[in-house]
Amino acid sequence: MRTLKLLVAPAIVLVLAGCLENDTERAVAGAATGAAVGVATDGNVAATTAIGAAAGALCDDVGVCD
Repeated sequence: MRTLKLLVAPAIVLVLAGCLENDTERAVAGAATGAAVGVATDGNVAATTAIGAAAGALCDDVGVCD
């Protein structure tokens, strides 16, 4: 079940990131989602927050959320 949560989390970040205007907004949404995932999975909240922020900020650079 934990693996499923970890696979769904990036999808949530990317869906949210597509609705936002710029890298900063996407990074904030990604960080919030990452923090929520970290808390929900009893994981390292700082790491999941950083990963979420990076995913949100960089998703347009890799063509996922143009």
